[in-house]
Amino acid sequence: MQDVREALMQGRNSAGKLVQRPLSPHLQVYKPQISSALSIFHRITGVALSFGAVLLALWLAAAATSPHAFAVAQSLVDSILGMIILFGFTLALFYHFCNGIRHLLWDAGYGFDLPTMHRTGYAVLAASAGLTVLFWIIGMVIL
Repeated sequence: MQDVREALMQGRNSAGKLVQRPLSPHLQVYKPQISSALSIFHRITGVALSFGAVLLALWLAAAATSPHAFAVAQSLVDSILGMIILFGFTLALFYHFCNGIRHLLWDAGYGFDLPTMHRTGYAVLAASAGLTVLFWIIGMVIL
């Protein structure tokens, strides 16, 4: 054996004979597909929602602390960067929600055939974008 990777590739088949296990393919081998991209994005948006929840808690803590602390927090939220972060948080929230419904349908046994997976994937993207824009339009009209 030349290095430790060869030792890790050693294995035994069901008959007990020593065999070489294949290396697992990686991202340079696989062609990106919508299902894998949406799965990765679902995980990323879950993490983003966690950070957004922390920011929401800080904003609420500032509101509970003093009028000056709330004014500082509100000025950060009202800035261009704050609006971009809020828009991204809203998009992540609606994406995670819509894709969660898709996963619930999968858990019920629906939508596993490839054409349906592609259709529902694009539907999740469209619904996420549409709900985000609708939410912001309603929010801007009310405020």
